[in-house]
Amino acid sequence: MTGAVRGHLAMLCFSALVAGSFSLGGMAAPFIAPEALNAVRFLIAASVLGIAAWATGAVPRTAFVAPWRYFVLAALFVFYFVTMFEGLRTAEPVSMAAVFTLTPILAGGFGWLLLRQVTTPRMALALGIGGTGALWVIFRADLSAAIAFEIGRGETIYFWGCLAHALYIPMLRLLSRGEPALIFNAGILAAGTVLLFIYGAGSLIRTDWAALPAIVWIAMAYTAIPATALTVPLLRFGSLNLPSAKVMAYTYLTPSWVLVWELALGHGAPRGLVLVGVAMTVVALLLLLRDEDASASLDPAAERKTTGRS
Repeated sequence: MTGAVRGHLAMLCFSALVAGSFSLGGMAAPFIAPEALNAVRFLIAASVLGIAAWATGAVPRTAFVAPWRYFVLAALFVFYFVTMFEGLRTAEPVSMAAVFTLTPILAGGFGWLLLRQVTTPRMALALGIGGTGALWVIFRADLSAAIAFEIGRGETIYFWGCLAHALYIPMLRLLSRGEPALIFNAGILAAGTVLLFIYGAGSLIRTDWAALPAIVWIAMAYTAIPATALTVPLLRFGSLNLPSAKVMAYTYLTPSWVLVWELALGHGAPRGLVLVGVAMTVVALLLLLRDEDASASLDPAAERKTTGRS
């Protein structure tokens, strides 16, 4: 199995796990401040990965070189998650997932600026179809709203977080120095925990933890372990084996996974016309999956010297 194939499998799992954050996060968002929830989930995730790294003895001295790298990456990661949960206070999970699918276009731009990765014509077509489908969902299949460019407050806030997330992908490759994935990810989460406890100190103190409903603890546990401790290494692995735009292309599956979550939780599905946009994001992913031959042998060193075509 080639590195590119393993990268695709990693991102498939990534998209499935991320989707649960939208549905569960939307249910928990009204009861707790975004920075407080994320501070605790980052602490849990960092502890899990830190203990795992220590137990395996995979903590080389080089992991502590240039610790500023962890804080740069963590700042982008933290900003993304705080805006996500803030957006979920007013936006629907499916609509938020559609905003998330705009990140491949953004990641492609950052990939070119930082790593000179070039987008192929097929990838450009796929990104265009996926972006159009995302906008169709965001505007809820309402042409008048699209023409007036009426975007909800939650979606607007979350878009800025997605911009940070898109930058995070090529930055992972740029700042990685060959550390074991477990150590690198634990470092990012530990740095993120520090930043969140500083930024969210007031919210952490004001939160009545004993009075929180069960859904908050469920969402916190899910976002800490499956949606953070597992997706961070999956995302890093994917970014080291695939071009940035293709890594983020798997976000096109997120609205579909969110629909599954929403149906499973008894929240129903959006109206038929909105589903057309979701279908377009799936078409975009299929187009990208057909264009993978040249990425089969990509590695971090080689891609810096090539165009980054997939």
